[in-house]
Amino acid sequence: MTSEQTAPLCPQCRSPYAYRDGSLWICPECAHEWSALAEETQRTEEDTTIKDAHGNELQDGDTVSIIKDLKVKGSSSSIKVGTKIKSIRLITDSTDGHNISCKVDGFGAMNIKSEFVKKIS
Repeated sequence: MTSEQTAPLCPQCRSPYAYRDGSLWICPECAHEWSALAEETQRTEEDTTIKDAHGNELQDGDTVSIIKDLKVKGSSSSIKVGTKIKSIRLITDSTDGHNISCKVDGFGAMNIKSEFVKKIS
């Protein structure tokens, strides 16, 4: 795969023809130059933010509510819509998509995917 295929869009003119020259990206259409390191840092920061089902950024200690009935492995019952969960902890290095660690009343400690919760202000 060449750098032209993975090149980001120019932040100034949105051209798809940017190319890499050492540690810089250069746009041949508007001559804008930007740091490749800054692009990678921004991409990493975007990847580490965890958002709820509505796009609100979550933080440790937030209170959320469940937006969909969730079946619980090993239990005959499920977590119902509207269940409040207080003091969540975010898991940034999760490999299975369960990026919230919490305690749910009646079920105990568990991990939940952020796409099934909404932040309560």
